Amino acid sequence: MSYISTIFWWFIIINSTLAIFTIFRDKTRDIASIWAWLLALIMLPGIGFIAYLFFGRGMSDKDIYDIKQQDQIGLRELKDTLTERYEHQHEARDEVFSNNKKEMVSLFQGLDNAALTRDNEVDIYSDGKEKFDQLLEDIKQAKHHIHLVYYIFRGDKIGRAIVDALEEKANQGVEVRVLYDPVGTRWMTRSFFKKLKSFGGQACPSFGERVHILNMRLNYRNHRKIVVIDGKIGYTGGFNVGDDYLGEYPEMGYWRDTHVRIVGNGVLPLQTRFLTDWNASAGEVQQVPYDDQYFPIQETTGDVDLQIVSSGPDSTEQQIKKGFIKMISLARKSVYIQTPYLVPDDAVLETIDIASKSGVEIHIMIPNKPDHPFIYQATLSYAEQLVEYGAHVHIYDGGFLHAKTIIVDDEMLSIGTANFDIRSFKLNFEVNTFMYSEKLAQAYHAQYMNDLQHAYELTPDIIANYSLWERFKQQFSRLFSPIL
Repeated sequence: MSYISTIFWWFIIINSTLAIFTIFRDKTRDIASIWAWLLALIMLPGIGFIAYLFFGRGMSDKDIYDIKQQDQIGLRELKDTLTERYEHQHEARDEVFSNNKKEMVSLFQGLDNAALTRDNEVDIYSDGKEKFDQLLEDIKQAKHHIHLVYYIFRGDKIGRAIVDALEEKANQGVEVRVLYDPVGTRWMTRSFFKKLKSFGGQACPSFGERVHILNMRLNYRNHRKIVVIDGKIGYTGGFNVGDDYLGEYPEMGYWRDTHVRIVGNGVLPLQTRFLTDWNASAGEVQQVPYDDQYFPIQETTGDVDLQIVSSGPDSTEQQIKKGFIKMISLARKSVYIQTPYLVPDDAVLETIDIASKSGVEIHIMIPNKPDHPFIYQATLSYAEQLVEYGAHVHIYDGGFLHAKTIIVDDEMLSIGTANFDIRSFKLNFEVNTFMYSEKLAQAYHAQYMNDLQHAYELTPDIIANYSLWERFKQQFSRLFSPIL
């Protein structure tokens, strides 16, 4: 027994020493994630190191270099072009452009080279069937190119319908490019895009890697959802491609999500973002130049001003998170947030706390059921803390809430792919549309109020009745929130 005990303690000592050496070797890691990974490595000897190999290591220097090179080629040039175009075109409107909006625009121009585009026509979709019906119709009308990137692309009924439509257009000579995340599409068969490729279409995984034993950076996911058609129509938001997003998975119920369809020059930054990701992922032969044919300047009659903002692990700026913080800090009356995962960091929590104590009404809506049980327990823990801050936390009971939205003062709103959690802020590649339109903000406020008809409020009484087991699950899950 003493022999076994000695081996055991030496194993613990060596495991702990290696854990400390491994984690502290990465000087870019923040304190919260350092402690979370140390906890995982020490509490789960051996298994923790396997998890770290796949989920804990940073992106390779080559991947970061490729993405940044593409950013420099596309985003700055586009921002300069659009800024010059609008410089003298909207002086009258700028006089009534609120200081809050001006501050948001300046922030994103400094953080992300995010061009402000004007006169966009924007439609908001909250129902999967309506969104996919319109998307399929737009695909059928494509004349020159169709570009898609989705985190999840299933080979089920709606996935097959979209691929069939893409195959038909590719066979007609339309350029078709599909980018998909290797984690989100890990169950996709290798033959799924075979026919599309035979017609001249192209499809590849983000950063050129399928999920396999040698792909040890699975933690950095391309969570973006972008469609660009002929450089004139763009889609982005929360819907992936799958029958569950049509509400056809009984265990999840009705799928409540939010997406935007943009017509106007707001499509051009989406195009730039797609080409950035495509060129950093595809082989050299498949790379696409930033030619004018992909960036047609449009004269539209819309009235929405917007910025497309991206963030990801290739940058330390956390652009979308800073945008959320800025929006909340500018609020004077109200903030309405919808998110399936509520795992904010300290900076976001403090911003909400300050806003609430300053008299701003904070409303946050989360799902009533998990699609990731571990993360959902952490969500409930943070929800309890926000109730203590004075926020109104609403639990959606009409199905599964997957929308990622924020409205401030019925004046501006953001709809995109980023959840209100640390993973979206730091680890995922995300894209959000920040819109400066009272009309759209008020319209989506009405949607939020409609969703409230299918929700109940998390009250102090409900929280007080949590069992010890429920509290343990919530607090234990929260310990790992920096790396969830």
